[in-house]
Amino acid sequence: MTVDRALTQRAAGRIPPGVAKVLSAVEESAESSKLWCGAAAAMAWRGGWRGRRAAAAGVVAMVVAQLASNGLCKQLAERPRPPAEWIPHDEVADRPDSSSFPSGHTAAAVAFTAAVAPTWPAAGALCAVPTALVAVERVQSGAHYPSDVAAGAALGLAGAWLTRHAVALFLRHWP
Repeated sequence: MTVDRALTQRAAGRIPPGVAKVLSAVEESAESSKLWCGAAAAMAWRGGWRGRRAAAAGVVAMVVAQLASNGLCKQLAERPRPPAEWIPHDEVADRPDSSSFPSGHTAAAVAFTAAVAPTWPAAGALCAVPTALVAVERVQSGAHYPSDVAAGAALGLAGAWLTRHAVALFLRHWP
């Protein structure tokens, strides 16, 4: 918890206001998975067969990760958000009341990106930028501890892995 506290306070206090605004804008676009659904629509529309396959994998992995993080883990963990006095700016007033552990935003972002990348590496690389920004913003805004974000990332990777392997297993046994 000492490392979580130090990293949370450092991220919340040392990120310049202009950068914080960019982080906030990216997080807002990722709210309710809008960013990832928009990216999936663009991939499906402009990417041909590869784009549709990458988009489908990304959306399925994102849903799996969100179910695991928001539907299961948050219900079991009931971890409070970082204390408001650790956060030296007003973004702390705009955080959810749900459990802090794990970061559902990060889980969704990492799952989507990690599922897209094997099928369409260039799209995966493009998605990695907002994914990283979302992860940083969740700590900078005081919504999560770094360990919440790390757990969300792990759930996202697990969701992408599960999606990829479940589809491969299904296709292998397809008549």
